[in-house]
Amino acid sequence: MKQIGLPEVIAAIVLSIWILPIVAHAADDAVPSEATRPKYSFLRYTEDWSALQHATRDAHADFWDPIKYVPLSDNGDIWGSFGGHTRLRFEGWSDFAFGAPADPDDTFLLWRLTLHGDIHIGENVRVFVEGKSAQSTDRDLPGGRRALDVDSFDLEQAFADITIHKDDDVSLTIRGGRQVYLFGKQRLVSPLPWANTLRRWDGVSAIIQFNGWTVTGFWSQFAPVQKYEFNDSNSDIQFFGVYASGLLADTGIGLDVYYLGLDRDGMFAFNGTVGNETRHTIGGRIHGSFGDSNFDFDVEGAYQFGEVGGGDVSAYMFASQFGYTSPDMGGSPRFFVGFDYASGDKSAGGDVETFNQLFPLGHAYYGYMDFVGRQNAIDVSLGATFKPFDKTIVHLSGHYLLRADTSDALYNAGGGVVRAGALSDEREIGTELDLTIKYKLDVHTTLELGYSHFFTGDFIEESGSSDGMDFVYTQLTYVF
Repeated sequence: MKQIGLPEVIAAIVLSIWILPIVAHAADDAVPSEATRPKYSFLRYTEDWSALQHATRDAHADFWDPIKYVPLSDNGDIWGSFGGHTRLRFEGWSDFAFGAPADPDDTFLLWRLTLHGDIHIGENVRVFVEGKSAQSTDRDLPGGRRALDVDSFDLEQAFADITIHKDDDVSLTIRGGRQVYLFGKQRLVSPLPWANTLRRWDGVSAIIQFNGWTVTGFWSQFAPVQKYEFNDSNSDIQFFGVYASGLLADTGIGLDVYYLGLDRDGMFAFNGTVGNETRHTIGGRIHGSFGDSNFDFDVEGAYQFGEVGGGDVSAYMFASQFGYTSPDMGGSPRFFVGFDYASGDKSAGGDVETFNQLFPLGHAYYGYMDFVGRQNAIDVSLGATFKPFDKTIVHLSGHYLLRADTSDALYNAGGGVVRAGALSDEREIGTELDLTIKYKLDVHTTLELGYSHFFTGDFIEESGSSDGMDFVYTQLTYVF
């Protein structure tokens, strides 16, 4: 298939970023209002637009309301909701991979469009379908246009729900088809919204909701990106488990407990041990505020066991963040400090002590540059988030990064080896500073700017090229 080039990407950008918002804001005088709209969510199937069923028309409603609730039967039992989002991101890199490539500097554009339809048939049946196109201009860094960047035209989600309501507080939903999984803080399971092409699985889920708790049991096969072909699920990568989350009674404290199973056939390597991987993860998370104070906490831990090739697995991770919000200071800043630890392997070959981060939102942890992942890594972090102006959020964070064990490799946010462990006995990876500024123009449009710099540590300096890296991006998102 012919690759999409810069002219095609520019044409799509003009259509989705410029024309649609202009049309939307120009037609505000002909649309329905008088209803409480749900907030737009990354998981679009969680939005309930039935609130627009009895909306009237006035001059203050949103342009997209006519497609957010569309009656498909005379009695209103069958109705649909339609929408999508488009995102454009410019990325600039200097001394990529610590200056290792022959040409480590590059700039490129990433563009993504999703469109979805959500059909409800009575109170018990719904069908959700979401299509996607993700494109990139030329990327001259290692890997070129990666599977993270390009997925021409594909099916992101296509599932059917059958829901049984016992009463207002108890329900069971059986979901089958292509779907995404997002659990907890996305440390281990995420559809990876930062990546241009997202993640998806083919499988079946059973979702029980009762008394403020949600318990999801699932079995699936991962559907990796095939950039210019349909993304078929891979029967060699099976992912399954149970995830429960809710609130402890009368405390306001949230609790997650989970079991996650991964079964992969192939030559998967962890510090010299190679083969099929069967790995079981059991863990929990607790989060909330300390009483009525402005102090908050988020603590998660997990242990893994199983086999890789002929070696037994025994690995673990711990993650934590403690914050304080000062409502009396301008911008109501929240200051935080965190400590993350993911185990590494003490000796090459044999049993495996390297934690497997599974399917994480690595971008939210261990630094925005994604050169350090939750495997054989320690992250001591601190930072602040505040609102200097209305609709503007500034986030500043610093990460001091080390290897958990000096015999194991440095792994990136995708689980790939950045530097082999045998190249140096040093532990210090380096320090990363991240700054992001997010401005919400309106309910549909968000502008985001970011800059990161990586100061290399002893391990990077002794194991190869060691230039400090710079990363800058500008991102515009429009959702409808």
